[in-house]
Amino acid sequence: MAAVTYRSDARFKRSMTLQSAMFIAIGGQIGSGWLFAVLSAAGMAGPSAVISWLIGGALVTLIALSWMEVGAALPFSGAIVRYPYLSHGGLTGWLMGMSYWLANLALPPIEAVAAITYVGGLFPNLGLLETRQGISMLAWPNGIITGIVVMFVFMLINIFGVKLLSEANRWITWWKIIIPTATFALLFLVFNAGNYTDHAFFGNAGGTKEGFGATFQAVAISGIAFAMMGFRGVIDFAGEVKNPKRNIPLGTIGSILIPLGIYTGLQIAFIGAINWADAGVNPGDWAALMSSSWADGPLGAALKASGIALLGAFVSLLLLDAVISPGAAGYLYLGSASRVAYGLATNKFFPSILTRMNRHGVPAWAIIVNFAIGLAFFLPAPSWYRLVGFISSALVLSTLTAPAAIRVMRHHAPQLHRPYRLPWSKVLAPIGFIASTITIFWCGFITLANLDAILLGSMVCYAIFFSVKNGWTKRAPSIVLSIVFIIAWVIVCVRGGFILAPSDMAVDDPGKVYEFLIGITVLTVAFLFVLRLMTKREGVRHLRAGYWLVFLLLAELILSAFSEYGPLPTPAVIFPWDSLIAVIIGYIAYLGADKTGFATPELKALEQESIEREAANDGDDSFDDVPSTPAQERRSPE
Repeated sequence: MAAVTYRSDARFKRSMTLQSAMFIAIGGQIGSGWLFAVLSAAGMAGPSAVISWLIGGALVTLIALSWMEVGAALPFSGAIVRYPYLSHGGLTGWLMGMSYWLANLALPPIEAVAAITYVGGLFPNLGLLETRQGISMLAWPNGIITGIVVMFVFMLINIFGVKLLSEANRWITWWKIIIPTATFALLFLVFNAGNYTDHAFFGNAGGTKEGFGATFQAVAISGIAFAMMGFRGVIDFAGEVKNPKRNIPLGTIGSILIPLGIYTGLQIAFIGAINWADAGVNPGDWAALMSSSWADGPLGAALKASGIALLGAFVSLLLLDAVISPGAAGYLYLGSASRVAYGLATNKFFPSILTRMNRHGVPAWAIIVNFAIGLAFFLPAPSWYRLVGFISSALVLSTLTAPAAIRVMRHHAPQLHRPYRLPWSKVLAPIGFIASTITIFWCGFITLANLDAILLGSMVCYAIFFSVKNGWTKRAPSIVLSIVFIIAWVIVCVRGGFILAPSDMAVDDPGKVYEFLIGITVLTVAFLFVLRLMTKREGVRHLRAGYWLVFLLLAELILSAFSEYGPLPTPAVIFPWDSLIAVIIGYIAYLGADKTGFATPELKALEQESIEREAANDGDDSFDDVPSTPAQERRSPE
């Protein structure tokens, strides 16, 4: 496999300033999340949703700390999917890459769904929405076709190049900061403190839990993690950022703190502004908000219900922003998804055609492919409230990369130039890792079942394509093993009935859960065992370095099934013990990641190239127009 080099990103144009890079991330964070997450969080956790935002902000900050060191040291476009391969080899690289790619594929459609839902809720005669199982979804044909058109516009914007993207986004992001800030300021004019004091502070089981556990679950699946994970936008475009030594750490922190302040203000103001009669909900019935008349446009409904002319007039601006905010986030996320596909292709997981640039300096084929595949997310359940949980879990899982890699890279690539070094990494890296794993656990059993079914099932692609391409296994045995595995896998998943099920699904027969858990665990272990027997020594190392991730996925799924976040009527493990066990599982997985990480040839090549680049630049971190050495040219995949 050809080594990844700084030169492989030279075709990207380093034209992004600190503000542009930070606004790429903020522009993604203040998208559909600000329009719907405040109601979703309140429906799950009641007034304690305000605490949920603060917890979410703290956890995301802990996760992001490791990203600042790794992102500044290796400023690649699509970097998030390239790091796990460098530190842990093929299996980890594939699973993490698939997780992040799936999330990014789903993000543009969910932003399109959000914009159409707001418009459809205010103008029902357009026929954009229909109600299924108490949730508003895009209707066929009007809603779905409109969504496809919006996605096509996203694609066209991205193909014009990152310079246009960043310059246009600067002004749009200012708009997206001003309008939400003005919204929560206006909502304070009708603030009713009784909404905080007169009703259940922790909600009434709008998710799958009651009490303080609902506050934690809201972090994971109400849209909080979904919104706050946008900091990764700075990392996705790292190969296009000027002066990464300074701009990547500052951009990352800024892209967390600014949206957190806005979202917290919106949540406080929205809860205080709820008019229960106008929503058609009994006072204090927080869970009913999710299926109320306010669900299609909660902030607009709160402004109109105030009866104040100024607030009612502001709804027009809010409607405009309901198109601009998700729309701008959607085209940014499609841009991020193209960089993710580019990174996976650079790691040889995807075809090399996805690394080709057009004359505007963007990976056009990657954009087109992501657009086409992303349309599939309009089919199963085109609803913001249904998609957000799965996307959040996939996003959070992918953030394990840096906390898992930072210590491995320090040990195996000590001379890699690090413009920013994380202090106390022995403590902060595992804390960031555990912050990710506990958030994934709070997503609940149904979300984890869907995530595991897709990711662990996708191991057949690793076996058939990646392992065979590298000469670690023979094609025919790999295909036979994969066919047998995938047939059995589909049978187990279909019999379980948890795929695409509502997150609050409950089962009366525990045997159904046991059968599902035993089935996917046995199949996963058997597949990896046989694949290891078939694999040459070099490939075995790549397999072994990914076992910790497989353990994490299975262990958290099993724990969630028996916890208060599971489908059983009587959980075997109650809060907070279930969360404490999840922390222990996360720490065990971290130890496994730390122990099994190794110096891939690509990582050592990057370390050597870093040394040569520093000598040539005399410490300059711009990475621009540095003459290639003969060694670099030999390693370049071009």
